[in-house]
Amino acid sequence: MAIIKKIIVILLIIVVAVSLASLLGFTKVKLPFLKPKAVTLTYWGLWEEENVIKPLIDDYQKNHPNVTINYIKQSKIQYRERLQNVIDKGEGPDLFRFHNTWLPMFKNSLSPLPKSVMTVQEFQNTFYPVAYDNLFSNGNIYGLPLEVDTLALFYNEDLFQKGGATVPTTWNELRAVANSLTVKDADGRIKISGIALGTAGNIEHFSDILGLMFMQNGTDLRKISSTFSKDGHNLGEDTLKYYTNFTLLDHVWDETMDNSIVAFAGGKVAMIIAPSWEIFEIKNLNSTLPFKIVPVPQIPEKNLNWATYWVEGVSAKSKNQEAAWDFLNYLVTKENLIKMYTLCANSRLFGEPYSRLDLAATLKSDVLVSPFITQTSNAASWYLASRTYDNGINDQNIKYLEDAVNNVIRGGDVLKSLQTVEQGFSQVLDRYQTSQ
Repeated sequence: MAIIKKIIVILLIIVVAVSLASLLGFTKVKLPFLKPKAVTLTYWGLWEEENVIKPLIDDYQKNHPNVTINYIKQSKIQYRERLQNVIDKGEGPDLFRFHNTWLPMFKNSLSPLPKSVMTVQEFQNTFYPVAYDNLFSNGNIYGLPLEVDTLALFYNEDLFQKGGATVPTTWNELRAVANSLTVKDADGRIKISGIALGTAGNIEHFSDILGLMFMQNGTDLRKISSTFSKDGHNLGEDTLKYYTNFTLLDHVWDETMDNSIVAFAGGKVAMIIAPSWEIFEIKNLNSTLPFKIVPVPQIPEKNLNWATYWVEGVSAKSKNQEAAWDFLNYLVTKENLIKMYTLCANSRLFGEPYSRLDLAATLKSDVLVSPFITQTSNAASWYLASRTYDNGINDQNIKYLEDAVNNVIRGGDVLKSLQTVEQGFSQVLDRYQTSQ
């Protein structure tokens, strides 16, 4: 008994000494018998291969030997449904990637960003405004973005040079250039298109493009058929007419053309509008195509762009939320985003465009990436994001918009088509209980 009492006394003395040292600001003393709890985190990724993330995980684990992180790249097929199902069962990953538009669908599955990791103000000071707009809800932030993307205008240098065209900066200029560069055969069939606009089925990202047009023109997408200008113009109706007139009136594009990305890569269209990652597909299809990229056209006296990007979140069902947030906070540091970008660039033209405001200048000289980054400060987003494969809020809204475009092209009334879209949007947004 005496020996046991002596051991207890010694332990108490050590604990008191450590506590006093900590209070007095001395270097923390680690007690060998108080080892950190072993933690295993499961991380579901979506686009990046393990060799991009693994070096960052390895570095983190060196400084956190009690933490093991298992990165698993997922298939895009039914990813959103699989993710929600396993989280609901309490069997899902601790941290995972989700699209910036998915917050309404995941609001019960996401852990809020702890203020001890990053305050709301710190988040706003670190990332682009659109990230706050998309990820802030009920006083909390739900996710940390590792990247950001926008739409930009791609143009074929050879076709512009042959046609003596100037790169457009406004929509009126774009329409004029598209008409001047369109080449038709004797029967009126399009041989070279000025721009891929006007249809839905064969234009990649048509919903993002139209969403951008609606928003630039001041249309409230929740009231897409009933937003009016001060002089009484129906803004949604004007926008859809403008878009479909590239096919119906100008005949610079039609439904017989190839997929817009394929047509551009093949030199059959002078201009397309697309996000940054389509550069990889274009280069893969035609590595010698001479093209350049500039910001999307604007309406005079307005500057608004379209954002679509992916975010890392922590499961509300995770038993290791503190460790998961600590790792994500580590990933979004300047040094690690640069390292991730470099690792990506080892196997492709460039990495994921930086989500941090203070890294924008580092991409200024990159002719491929800078047009996308320069637009991000004035970017907005909505539930018409293409290629999220969510079978949810985006895909369901996109189907209503696609039906409207097809109906107008086949002679249907523009306003009636938009009224159907507004009803459909309302049903989808109510289903996912979003007020935005």
